[in-house]
Amino acid sequence: MSSNQDDDENALTGITREALDHSEGERVSVDDMLSTFGSASFVPLLILPSLLVMSPLGGVPGLSSLFGIMIVLIAGQRLIGRKSIWLPGFIRNRSIESDKAARAMEKMLPATRFIDRHSHRRLAFLFRDPLALILPLACVLAGAFMPVLELVPFASAFLGLAVMLIAYSMLSRDGLFALLAMVPIAAALWTGKTVIF
Repeated sequence: MSSNQDDDENALTGITREALDHSEGERVSVDDMLSTFGSASFVPLLILPSLLVMSPLGGVPGLSSLFGIMIVLIAGQRLIGRKSIWLPGFIRNRSIESDKAARAMEKMLPATRFIDRHSHRRLAFLFRDPLALILPLACVLAGAFMPVLELVPFASAFLGLAVMLIAYSMLSRDGLFALLAMVPIAAALWTGKTVIF
């Protein structure tokens, strides 16, 4: 995937811009994002909460836990082979101020453009069964650990980075990003072990 595809709807930057374009009104809810991308859009709906966890919003008490629960539910349903995403009402109805969400997503655009420019189809064997099941499972584990790491300011950003890299690798079929995601997961698990024990 080359730089001239940065704003393609299947590029990381394209997904981010699509979310920005639909963050109208005073508040934007999880249900708004489901409506924007569709309940079958597992990868974009994994990417968005992971990007928000990496943004300054990830430091707001409670938000990284909320995003972590979303990631667990979305990735878990991908893991068991569901065709569409179900989220409970208390998550679908959660919302944040549109301007804060827009500012957070804008801050992530330089990173998304960098990733888009350096993405290529490679290490395709990682996306074949049974190895392909490891990727959503890793997202489930990363999301489950986010509430624990809320004890450490912005530590969940490591896990957000991992989920974003894994989700994008599933979209672009770039196995290198899936492998790179193991680094922030290992760092986050080490941080969690240090905090808990």
